[in-house]
This record gives sequence, C-alpha cells and structure tokens, in this order.
Amino acid sequence: MTPLDQAHAAMENSDAARLQFYERLADAELFLLLEAEAEGDQISPRIFPLEDAQLVLAFDREERLADFAGAAPYVALSGRVLAGLLAGQGIGLGLNLDVAPSSIILPADAVMWLNDTLGTAPTDVEATPEELLPPSGLPEDLITGLDTKLALTAGMARKAYLCAVRYSGGAQSHMLAFLDPVPGAEPALARAVNEALVFSGIEAGMLDVAFFAASDPMSASLAKVGLRFDLPEPETPSAPAAPGSDRAKPPTLR
Repeated sequence: MTPLDQAHAAMENSDAARLQFYERLADAELFLLLEAEAEGDQISPRIFPLEDAQLVLAFDREERLADFAGAAPYVALSGRVLAGLLAGQGIGLGLNLDVAPSSIILPADAVMWLNDTLGTAPTDVEATPEELLPPSGLPEDLITGLDTKLALTAGMARKAYLCAVRYSGGAQSHMLAFLDPVPGAEPALARAVNEALVFSGIEAGMLDVAFFAASDPMSASLAKVGLRFDLPEPETPSAPAAPGSDRAKPPTLR
C-alpha cells in the first residue's frame, strides 16, 4: 500500500480525508505515460479520449505503469506540477487505473480545483511577538498534516517550532517558526505550511509563519514552549534532473 492507496481508502470516510487525498496527490511523485520520449523540457502525454472527456494516465510507481502499459515512455513529475500542466486544458487524470487500490478518474474540473487550491498564497504581514506560549487547541489533523508536509522540505531549514503567540497590540494566534532557513527557501516553506492548513479542512483557519536564526534570542524561547519539528537533511542527487523535477522549471506540453 502506497501513501496514495492509503489516502484513497480513507477518503470515503470524511471530507477532511478527501482533502488529504488531494494533498497526497499533489506531493506524490507520479509517472506520466507519454506518446514519445521527452525532448528537453517538452513532453507529449498520451491522451485517452472518452465519450465525454479526455484523460492522461499517471501512476505512483514505475512498476504500476509497466503493469498497465508495458515498456512505454514516461516522465516523472510531482502531482502539483502535473495539475498545473493540465489545468485549463479540459483534460482529466486517470490515476493508477486498473493496477492499484487507488485507481480513480479525476475529471478536468477536479484537476482545476487542485491547481487553484495549490495556488492559494499566504499573505505577508508584519507583527512583533510579545509572548510565546505552548500550542493549544489545534486539531490533530493539522499537527499530522504539518508533520507530513515538513517531511518533504529536506534541506530548507534546520527545524521548526509550533507555539501560541501574543503580539504587541494584543492579537493572538499560533505561529510556526523556522530556524536557520536556507536563503530563498522562505516562500516555499510558507507555502508548505499554508497547504497543510488548507488541506486540513479547518474553516477560516490561520497559522502564522516566521523565520529566525538559531542564534536569535527568540530561538531559545521557542525551544522552551514550542512543539518541535525536525526537518530532514537534504538528499544528494544521484542522477541528472528529469523534466518536472525542478518546480521552478516545469515541463511544457507538446
């Protein structure tokens, strides 16, 4: 059972579980069936016409693609990149069709919804923390979602702390503070937290994100009261990057 299989099995139970399936889909590495080998950053997905729709097919394991199509060209890319490529094209997604428990057809409007949801950007604000407190009252789904999402941010920061915060002026919230973020990684980390919040299903939820150097006095205060998340060490690439592996340079359709 892959993470997508597990999320698919759970999503019939609640709307929150259904949101988590889409989050796992966005974060998953998918193998997209192609008409021909990729040429540079250009790809030609194999499109399957249905009676009232068109589909491309993707699988969350290379073996599953081979079970369905045999020896066939494909490209590996994340679910979020694939959603961005398909959005607005009127093309749906067939996921793991006939080869896995997570076999499902997502129509074009579901792919569009996923892309739009992933495009929800956090808002920049300025505020001065006055008091830090242990986190309280946060849904377990959010804590689990943050833990899962931060596991995908290898090398972007050393660690993070979740705490309650009271700002000068009296406003109160919860804050996830990252220590020693890699320069330039702050927007990606903020988006990851925002996605964990959105896909947790919390109505009108809000979670502040902040960044501090480990040498900042605030870091010692965070360590005293905050819930700690250790971020994974960066992975060493073992092969040239494939089309779609760099989020800043997604492939284009041919």
